[in-house]
Amino acid sequence: MPGIDLHIHSTASDGTLTPTEIVVAAKAAGLEALALTDHDTVQGLGEFMEAGRDHDLEVIPGVELSVRSDLGTMDILGYWVPTGQSGLTEALEYLNLQRAERNREIAARLRQQGLDVSYEEIAAKAAGGTIGRPHIAQVLQEKGYVKTLQDAFEKYLASGGKAYVPKVVLSPDKAVAMLKAEGATVCLAHPRLYKKVNLATLEGFLARMKPMGLDGLEARYPEHSPEDTRNYENLAARLGLVVSGGSDFHGLNKPHLRLGKGRGDLYVPYSVLEGLKALRCSQGLPT
Repeated sequence: MPGIDLHIHSTASDGTLTPTEIVVAAKAAGLEALALTDHDTVQGLGEFMEAGRDHDLEVIPGVELSVRSDLGTMDILGYWVPTGQSGLTEALEYLNLQRAERNREIAARLRQQGLDVSYEEIAAKAAGGTIGRPHIAQVLQEKGYVKTLQDAFEKYLASGGKAYVPKVVLSPDKAVAMLKAEGATVCLAHPRLYKKVNLATLEGFLARMKPMGLDGLEARYPEHSPEDTRNYENLAARLGLVVSGGSDFHGLNKPHLRLGKGRGDLYVPYSVLEGLKALRCSQGLPT
């Protein structure tokens, strides 16, 4: 049962494998289909789609957008997003300019703590992709300021850390509207990760967002227990939403998560992708 993986990050954001390397690894693992969902960028999608064609593997162009609601910071997955210039790319370019300033401020705060870290060193880690906190964590680890990437987040980069700077993000309704305007299928990512969210508050949020264009919920995810998955699948069915699932693979930046397998027990069947496609067909959208 090889399955699929609809939540993957590459070097275009904060992963350590290129889009092509991801396709090659997925093919070797026997996966049937996969989606690239880099954080707030579609920069890697051209290479990803070409690699899928070259290696005869079904690939879906995607993106993961950070949003902030009254329930805190959340993530929205968009599938079948445009791979070329579009209103989405223009909006993401603006957001990433704002976030470049955030990263410069983080570097400045680290220097105020006596740590010799420059923005240029951080940018070099991203190798032309979107710069994220994992790149900053890598620099801190390599310079011996922390032992692990997790230490870097806990001490400096996460909320409450000594160098933390809030991220510039969209509202959920703005993100969903932006994705739907480009013909994307839109799902809320990994609900178990949101500290302020229980099943009741999640249901309320999803019910509010569905009329705005939200299509589904990521029910299968490494941090979801079997009970969580059942609850989320039942909730999605009750609200008339589709489900998605994936590993949140980042390569060496999250070494405990394997492509298509998560922590080893994740399985996302091809029927999940069929459900997404069926929804798109009912909406008159291509697959």
